[in-house]
Amino acid sequence: MIFKLNFLVCLAGLPSAGKSTLAHELKHEILEEDSGQRVEIIDPDIIRTKLTGDTFEPKKEKIVRKKNLEKITYSLEQGKIVISDDLNYYSSMRHELREIADKLNIPFFIIYVSTPLKSCLKWNKDRGSPIPNNVIYNINEKFDKFDKYDWDTPDFIINISEVENLTQKVNEILKIIKKRIKKFETDGNTTYSSEDFSHKIYNEKLDSLTREIVGRLLKDQELRRFKSKIITERKNFVKKYLNKSIPISQIPHKFETFLKKHLNIDI
Repeated sequence: MIFKLNFLVCLAGLPSAGKSTLAHELKHEILEEDSGQRVEIIDPDIIRTKLTGDTFEPKKEKIVRKKNLEKITYSLEQGKIVISDDLNYYSSMRHELREIADKLNIPFFIIYVSTPLKSCLKWNKDRGSPIPNNVIYNINEKFDKFDKYDWDTPDFIINISEVENLTQKVNEILKIIKKRIKKFETDGNTTYSSEDFSHKIYNEKLDSLTREIVGRLLKDQELRRFKSKIITERKNFVKKYLNKSIPISQIPHKFETFLKKHLNIDI
């Protein structure tokens, strides 16, 4: 086999960015090189459809996410190369995939499909607008850029709207993946140092707690008109306190005080 180890590919990008097109081209080219490989594209939309049909039910999204991660884990344990064809727009989502790869001691790659919002909206329209534009705008606003954690750095960035020959581009990516897998085989998986692990736990808590607070605040009708400002200030707060390791119990109070100061609103 050309790929002696199986691996996990995490695609991340906006709806209609071309992730599925890229996923299928990756699978095709891997099998072209080695028909003995087993490659599985795991798309949570398929899981969601089985659970809810054509109706989107927010209350079942946790179940969809859980089943998605279980399916990825199971397929990797079976020795398959797995491509996660999902939005993966939160760093916490990408971290869940990274954790699976770390536990199974297999290589992990992030491919950021950076197709710009304008192109995504156009492609969505060309497809008959299966995804409401407001959903795409909302995800674009919430998308966690790759500037928070050292581990959360794309291995490859690809703007599908600018790619003239996707097959050629995919083969370039696979060439680099093969080199990194060889290095992985030689060096073994790189684990977090105790200090890195401590920062990782703290940073994840910083991220999740501030998101919870924003979610609670935006349930207030009066505060919804400040939505974009609140989201922007949350990102500013996270950047300010990243890797600071202040007591986790103090994060909610500090964040709310930060918002009051910078937005001049009563919370």
